[in-house]
Amino acid sequence: MRINIDLNNKIGKIKDMNATGQAPMGGGVGYEAYKNFHLLSDVLVPYVRLHDVGGGFGGNRYVDIPNIFRDFDADENDPANYDFKFTDLYISELVKNGLKPYYRLGVTIENHSEVKSYHIDPPKDYEKWARICEHIIAHYNEGWAEGFHYDIEYWEIWNENDDGQRTSMMWNGTAEDYYNLYDVTAKHLKKRFPKIKIGGYAATGLYYVTDTEEERQSRPRDKYFYDFFHGFMEYIRAHESPIDFFSWHSYREPKKLIDEGIWVREQLVKYGYENVESHLNEWNPPSRRTRDVDSIHGAEVAAIMLGCQNIGVDMLMIYDARIDGSLYSAFFVPSVSGGCLSHAYYSFAAFSALYRLGTQVGLECDTDGVFAVAATNGKRNAVVISNISGADQPLEICGVDLIDARWYLIDRRRLLSWSPELKEIKNNTVVLVEF
Repeated sequence: MRINIDLNNKIGKIKDMNATGQAPMGGGVGYEAYKNFHLLSDVLVPYVRLHDVGGGFGGNRYVDIPNIFRDFDADENDPANYDFKFTDLYISELVKNGLKPYYRLGVTIENHSEVKSYHIDPPKDYEKWARICEHIIAHYNEGWAEGFHYDIEYWEIWNENDDGQRTSMMWNGTAEDYYNLYDVTAKHLKKRFPKIKIGGYAATGLYYVTDTEEERQSRPRDKYFYDFFHGFMEYIRAHESPIDFFSWHSYREPKKLIDEGIWVREQLVKYGYENVESHLNEWNPPSRRTRDVDSIHGAEVAAIMLGCQNIGVDMLMIYDARIDGSLYSAFFVPSVSGGCLSHAYYSFAAFSALYRLGTQVGLECDTDGVFAVAATNGKRNAVVISNISGADQPLEICGVDLIDARWYLIDRRRLLSWSPELKEIKNNTVVLVEF
């Protein structure tokens, strides 16, 4: 494996590949609830997406429109009809820790909605729903209703509305119902707050574009997701609906996920949205299911962060940073003491070395399945490498002086630990070199 680095070729900024969903909130509302938020700022996480906060139904307190504005028939202009208390506390703790909120306007997933659903029907008055969203934004950005001036930038309209009418845990409406809701809400909010960024729709998965023929036959919902995407793009183009970012999800292995990211950028260009940001704001590779071999997961997480840097994806938000040790909890694994940091967390720590330096520089790698990105601040430099090629690889780094370099390893036994200079990178290993 030969990696050639050109420090004189300044490509652009290291992107926000290191954002997350759900901060690691514990129980209660005091110190125990928020004591782990610093773990995200420690590795320079820039944004935390506010979706599924507080557990099922948003814990009946957090973020969701029905938790903040509990009686849809009430006067949306009266501050007394809004309950911001718990969401205020949560967001204030994010801000204290230097974490920017990325606010999902909508509802938490309703697991077991086949028994009964509560909040996932389309709003009965789209214009009023948009005005409720307006007041939530005004509370956090303009101080309305004893609020704040947080200047929250990103506001996402609902989540996974393409999950399938009447078979969904997120949206009991048609595709056209959502297209209309998005259009009404985006136009209203952009007129009222021209500086914020509005987007959606947090696509469930654009898996159809990388499915095998066998998968296409066995997974008809993937085709529905694909058709929903094209319907959405055609609708917003025809109606001139504002959109600053398109958000989507993928839980595929790195190669397929990266191919989906390339496809999303190609489609945005095709529809005339070259400047619209692409946000993969839920992702976590399937290796999360094999936590007995946690180094595989850590290496795949690093590979995705590195591989998405150059394909037209503007932000990644791993799902998620919960502390409960579930299969979706990327940073914590269960232990007798209540949870310990995972290999994936240390992959984020390695990436933070690039993020801190800020500027990506030219790099060429000649080996499939090896992902690498280098960065500089003009004085110091670093490169992060993830080998998921399936084999151990001999290593040669060219174009830079590594005499005084510091080497760190993430593998089955080590968590970003110091290492002597390497001449070989084992499979499922992440390497950080600072020089």
